[in-house]
Amino acid sequence: MDTIFLEQVKVQTKLGVHEWERMVTQTIILDIEIGYDLIPAGKSDSIADTIDYGAVVSRIRETLIEHSFQLVEALAEHVCQLILSEFKAVSVKVKVAKPNILPGLKALGVVINRIKT
Repeated sequence: MDTIFLEQVKVQTKLGVHEWERMVTQTIILDIEIGYDLIPAGKSDSIADTIDYGAVVSRIRETLIEHSFQLVEALAEHVCQLILSEFKAVSVKVKVAKPNILPGLKALGVVINRIKT
């Protein structure tokens, strides 16, 4: 299986266990790996045979600004299911990082992997 990757995607969303955390948008950083058969695109040199990376990023940004999440786990699951269902990916790995949330901590987050069933 081939992999399309999107690294250090900065998005805005409302995220946090406490209600005050979800009062304003925060920057979240995503690293995404999308499993997809890239042989047809490599042969055709056509966007129709692959996933439009710009469309993926736009769609993620659009949906995350519309939603509020308590847990980074829920946000990661939301992104995975969106990519699997809307972009016909075979698999997806998403790392969600919430930067500078605690003193002395660069970031916290999760990494989840999902395979289309």
